Amino acid sequence: MTVETLSETVVAPVAETGGETLAFQAEVSRLLDIVAHALYSEREVFLRELISNAADACDKHRYLALTEPDKAGRQLDYAVTLIPDAEAKTLTIRDTGIGMDRTDLVENLGTIARSGTGKFLEKLEGDAKKDFSLIGQFGVGFYSAFMVADKVRVVSRKVGAEKAFSWESDGRGSFTVAEAEQEDRGTSITLFLKDDAAEFFDEWRLKAIVRRYSDHIALPIKLKTAEGEETINAASALWTRSKNEVTEEQTKAFYESLTYDSTDPFATLHIKAEGALEYSALLYLPGKRPPDLFTADRQSRVKLYVRRVFITDECKDLMPTWLRFVQGVVDSADLPLNVSREMLQNNPVVRKIRSGLVKKIISELEKKAKAEEGRSAYETFWEAFGPVLKEGLYEDFENRQALLGLARFRSSTESGWVSLAEYVGRLKPGQKAIYTASGESVETIAASPHLEGFRAKGVEVLYLTDPIDEFWLPMIGTFEEKPFQSITRGAADLGEITAEGEDKPAPTPETTPDLAALIERLKSVYGDTVKDVRVSQRLTDSAVCLVADAGDVDLHLEKLLRAHQRLEQDAKRVLEINPTHPVITKLTTTPQDAPLDDAAWLLLDQAHILEGSPVRDPRAFARRLESVLGR
Repeated sequence: MTVETLSETVVAPVAETGGETLAFQAEVSRLLDIVAHALYSEREVFLRELISNAADACDKHRYLALTEPDKAGRQLDYAVTLIPDAEAKTLTIRDTGIGMDRTDLVENLGTIARSGTGKFLEKLEGDAKKDFSLIGQFGVGFYSAFMVADKVRVVSRKVGAEKAFSWESDGRGSFTVAEAEQEDRGTSITLFLKDDAAEFFDEWRLKAIVRRYSDHIALPIKLKTAEGEETINAASALWTRSKNEVTEEQTKAFYESLTYDSTDPFATLHIKAEGALEYSALLYLPGKRPPDLFTADRQSRVKLYVRRVFITDECKDLMPTWLRFVQGVVDSADLPLNVSREMLQNNPVVRKIRSGLVKKIISELEKKAKAEEGRSAYETFWEAFGPVLKEGLYEDFENRQALLGLARFRSSTESGWVSLAEYVGRLKPGQKAIYTASGESVETIAASPHLEGFRAKGVEVLYLTDPIDEFWLPMIGTFEEKPFQSITRGAADLGEITAEGEDKPAPTPETTPDLAALIERLKSVYGDTVKDVRVSQRLTDSAVCLVADAGDVDLHLEKLLRAHQRLEQDAKRVLEINPTHPVITKLTTTPQDAPLDDAAWLLLDQAHILEGSPVRDPRAFARRLESVLGR
């Protein structure tokens, strides 16, 4: 049963003194147990989750006050307050956000993976819906409270509502909803802590957790004790502070709050632009690939603020899709607070911010790529995000040359990653092109017969294993005036290249009359099945291989198009034969009146098998093979 199925409804209410008890759907108790005991390795993160939700509730009300001030109610200072009570064994988290009514409590807290944020968006209509996107959804964050609590009680009053309501549960099978008393809008979550969670009564422990996880929250987080009330976070957005005022620990904690990634980011960029355009940004380049990097929407992960007010995390023009792995926030001083989605599209301010951010990110990557001591770190980063960055080679003309400099490739002669500049610096005498080979993996390409002639001459070939490679390469064409040339398309042109240990290129063997006659006989057998039959310069060990003609779709691209049903018909291929191979030598001596058909078709089938394609007629292939083996 899926989470979505579990979250559709709850069973009929059962009357109970002081309210209604609603049963969770089947298996919700088990899911709660999983969330409470297996989701987080450190229990303290429950406080991060509840503070984050409280901050989101304040953001909702701030947006309401901006767009519909008549519905916002009386002004209250936005804040999150922590109230530990060791005697009562409770910890309360209180906010002055938008609050929830009875329906919100049942739908948002009564079911797993049901989000108040999602329902909030559903209530917005037309242009209003495009104005605002909340930071995220509750998901299972609220339920992390059960890691430390035997029981959770929520009291909330929605802005504009006459009544407050409570929600209470032990997280095992049901929850109770009842009317409650609360003077102002907002929500209070009281945790009845377990015996082994007494550490969360300690004010120094609470302060340390807030400093670690929530210091960046741009509203006050207060601690209320018998001695009084004090603000325990900086209550200042990290990205608006000077770089010198922010510690490494704070930036790391903010990164973890954004990504839930406990490892260090690959790079951190703290940007502050002043002058004609004012904005600040705190951006992170992750150290490892997120699981949803290749989703169809290619969604940006950068949040847009205007003067510290959250606006949206769906501003597609703020960051190019080929940098969608970048995490962080951007805060503009030049956009209006009530900016709509339409205003953000093709907005000149957003475009200028985007241009500045992209230049900063590329500059940081160039610095990392050039650092000799950090070469392995950059190569690890490229292995994770190179396929996405190469999308920029196809989409972004302005930054194409810079991205080419950042690109790294596996190759036929090197054990590690190589740059295009390094490749060009190793060109053999007489080599006029940058040779490439495309395939599903490095291992597949390395086993290709097309590499044989290049290996024999010590010519390096770059391996292209990402689908995007088939699209950016034709767009660019050259690097430092050297054209890219696929080794599986067109002529190999190895005759002008001087091999290692030679003073000049080895002469190309002449086509003997017997070999010419064999080629004509093969053409006669194949008819229009192949485009041509010719002598190969690229084969040294294999008898045959198939190549694409110079103007046709390359072999690997054809496979990709066929897999996605984008190919109307297969292109006819050129069959190349190795004149020095014993099989070919033997066939040249076959009398003109002797049958050649079985051997000819077996050679073509062999070529298909070598390139990873199925034979055209498996039954005929088996019959011919049996015939040859039986001789």
